[in-house]
Amino acid sequence: MLLEVSDLHVHYGKSHILHGASLGVDRGEIVCLLGRNGVGKSTTLKSIMGLVAPSGGRVAFKGIPIGGWPAHRIARLGLGYVPEERRIFPTITVKENLLMGRKRAQRGDDADWTLERVYVFFPRLRERQRQRAGSLSGGEQQMLTIGRTLMGNPELLLLDEPTEGLAPMLVEQVEQIVLEVRRAGTPILLVEQSMETALALAQRVYVMSKGQVVFAGSVAELEASAAVRKQYLEV
Repeated sequence: MLLEVSDLHVHYGKSHILHGASLGVDRGEIVCLLGRNGVGKSTTLKSIMGLVAPSGGRVAFKGIPIGGWPAHRIARLGLGYVPEERRIFPTITVKENLLMGRKRAQRGDDADWTLERVYVFFPRLRERQRQRAGSLSGGEQQMLTIGRTLMGNPELLLLDEPTEGLAPMLVEQVEQIVLEVRRAGTPILLVEQSMETALALAQRVYVMSKGQVVFAGSVAELEASAAVRKQYLEV
């Protein structure tokens, strides 16, 4: 397993946010972490990425225990993180934002995400490359954030709510981008609220509730489990 998370606990002060969450992602997969707002999905990604310190449990990437490591060290090992907030640099150009994320691949030159390769995936970013990033639309900013993370040549991509707040046409576009990234060889751990998006993209699904994983299985198994969908996902 490329990424293994076992019995993960996280506290924010006195608040116990994650209660023994466990999940895994292997090469070639899109794995989706589903659940309603506030159940701990984003905290799980931040804990994996070293942005929140776990208070218990184990996180291992490529067999290396990384729990408690600083984020920059985890990124150098090959994890890439696309935050829900996007966090672009608004006053510099699109091209400069992309170059800020540049890091050589550890898998060899053929696997490199170069500036040109990102522009092939995101033609709109090529068109806007001299434009200040803060003037982009929401969908374009999402493309930029994903493109900048790919420039770091991650071996695993953590994507937090990439379709949040986007128009339906842009949601479809982002879904296609996610699929193409996986086809290009980068596995993905995707946090989503939309069950429709998860079913369209993922091979396996974890469902969270109150800081715990309450379901783990294939997309087909989730589709077949009306009780899980009704209790934990449907409004």
